[in-house]
Amino acid sequence: MKTGIVMHAASGLLLASILLVAGCPSDDGEEIDTRLFHIELLNLTANQPMSPPVALLDDDDWWRDGEVASTAMERMAESGDPSELIAGEDRAAQADDLLLPGQRVDLIVEGDENGLRLQVATMLVNSNDAFSGTSGEDLSSLDPGEQRVLWLPARDAGTEVNSELAETIPGPAGGGEGFNATRDDVTGMVTLHPGVVGREAGAADSALDASHRFDNPVLRVTITAL
Repeated sequence: MKTGIVMHAASGLLLASILLVAGCPSDDGEEIDTRLFHIELLNLTANQPMSPPVALLDDDDWWRDGEVASTAMERMAESGDPSELIAGEDRAAQADDLLLPGQRVDLIVEGDENGLRLQVATMLVNSNDAFSGTSGEDLSSLDPGEQRVLWLPARDAGTEVNSELAETIPGPAGGGEGFNATRDDVTGMVTLHPGVVGREAGAADSALDASHRFDNPVLRVTITAL
């Protein structure tokens, strides 16, 4: 599958070429009405690595608060695997590596003028089904050169109970399984994440400690229209 573009420090020439292509006509001579956006993501947590973030401009929201998560979103939130979310989407952009605490990554997303709703997702891998991102952020009013900053909380997919057991946490704190099709969370819907309990707070069997706790926001997303 063809993916979007990951920006690195020495990518000015690449960005210039992208902008040139975005303004070119199609093969049949018609103008291509597309927009480009630079997306910078910063992990604000102390000890929650995040799965390689993925971004896409698409009218179909990836999730809605208070609604049941799709299987594609369940897989993303439990294992960090976005493959079902972006299946067949050649404009999706995904980072190459984990987004570690305090680190940032840059992505470039492209979309048609009539489909400028930003979808971003990443899993907090030292958790059962915690994730962060945005779903359906309308960028149509953002003019070239303008920025928008989103301070995003951790959400709970509502697909897996927050047992914090090592065998259910795919990150380095647990090394357990990721996606499991069985849904055993009592909420059954996407909500704000209640947070990590950890061993020190009385969860004796937890694979997590105080360093894995997080306050909201957990992710900063800076959007720049190009």
